[in-house]
Amino acid sequence: MKQMLWINGENVETEKYRPLYNPFNGEKIAEVAEASNQDVARAIDAAERAASAMAGMEAHKRADILQKVADYIQEDREECARIIAEESSKPLKAARAEVDRTIMTYSFASQEARRIHGETIPLDAAPGGEGRVAYTVKEPLGVIAAITPFNFPMNLVAHKVGPALAAGNTVVLKPASQTPLSAYKIASYFHRAGLPAGALNVVTGSGKSVGDVLVSDDRVKKVTFTGSPAVGKYIRENAGLKRVTLELGSNSALIVDAGTNLKRVMPRIVSGAFSNQGQVCISIQRIYVQDTISEEFITLFIEEARNLKVGNPLDEETDIAAMISENDVTRAKSWIQTAVENGAELALGGDSEQQVLTPTVLLNAKPTDKISCEEVFAPVVHINTFSEFDEAIARVNESQFGLQAGVYTNDLQKAFKASKALHVGGVMINDIPTFRVDHMPYGGVKMSGTGREGIKYAIEEMTELKLVSFKLD
Repeated sequence: MKQMLWINGENVETEKYRPLYNPFNGEKIAEVAEASNQDVARAIDAAERAASAMAGMEAHKRADILQKVADYIQEDREECARIIAEESSKPLKAARAEVDRTIMTYSFASQEARRIHGETIPLDAAPGGEGRVAYTVKEPLGVIAAITPFNFPMNLVAHKVGPALAAGNTVVLKPASQTPLSAYKIASYFHRAGLPAGALNVVTGSGKSVGDVLVSDDRVKKVTFTGSPAVGKYIRENAGLKRVTLELGSNSALIVDAGTNLKRVMPRIVSGAFSNQGQVCISIQRIYVQDTISEEFITLFIEEARNLKVGNPLDEETDIAAMISENDVTRAKSWIQTAVENGAELALGGDSEQQVLTPTVLLNAKPTDKISCEEVFAPVVHINTFSEFDEAIARVNESQFGLQAGVYTNDLQKAFKASKALHVGGVMINDIPTFRVDHMPYGGVKMSGTGREGIKYAIEEMTELKLVSFKLD
């Protein structure tokens, strides 16, 4: 299979192609186009030319296009899931769940396209404002650059493309190098749904070469990026006056208080730790358990983790498959080894075969170990204990990240204390930090980024507020 660029509503050849391999078995999947600087500039040209048509398109037409795309994905649900599973090694049942979420995300975008509105402003509330009528409108920014990661190659594309098009913008999309086929598939659905040529362009290539053109071009009015803090910081420093939304990951923590029904919640906690090989921004990485229940918690957690099936992502029963790259396996194993050398106990896992790292549990890792203070983005969890609830909150807040945190407690006072004191973008009471539905505001504080996703909230950041004032005679 040869995958060309998608620019101005058509497939475009480029000078260079690179092979794309299945992370699990190493089989070649496709030859994928590598965009040159000129190719990226052509994509921005196309998006700029289409901007007026998109801005002038009626809301109900934008909504209809987005809903058609959701319907097309529903029709091809199994095909889309297999694309995700093959290019990212996401287990098939998790890939199907992602497809279902993608359908929901575009459906939400369709609904929100019909609800973009301003408000009336009572100017006569101030002296000198008498005899005037004023209102606000929300207008599209223009060209938006979307840079997406590998771990949710369809749904995280939807979280950028959906609100951008719902608001009447145009998009140049740069998907992750390992998972471009999902993005190209979505582009074909938008073309079929009647989106104007140039309103959505897809360019693949190295993050540095493609990203630098998108970030530096003044015709791009906003960059929305999901990825590493280092790249996010680079984008922020080089984007000039462009708007920037950054979702930069985390090392999400879970607090488990005494009184929690451990047997009932354990399957969900283990799922939140190891789903998609832990390659989820809000995957559980740090668990703080009240010391009176820690022995039972650890026993049940390890027992549940042992039941996870490791294997081929296309196997219906597989829970854990290959990580996205060999380098990521090597990095995670080195962090595990360092933590053990510093006194942590390896209670489960730590082994790998090819690019598959088995579910790994560490006990009592030090706060300064990388496995604790950095984002591991692997099927690795460490469990520590606390005696006082305030101590657990302090441990969670020690992190340089702050995306989401979870708290299991039956004490209402502790729940409200945690919701106020935890310095994160979202606090999940009696649930895991990995919880997300696609219309809620989603984003972090500190090194976890700036801005919010979730269709309604993303649209706010993808539109410009204009005031209109009439002076009446």
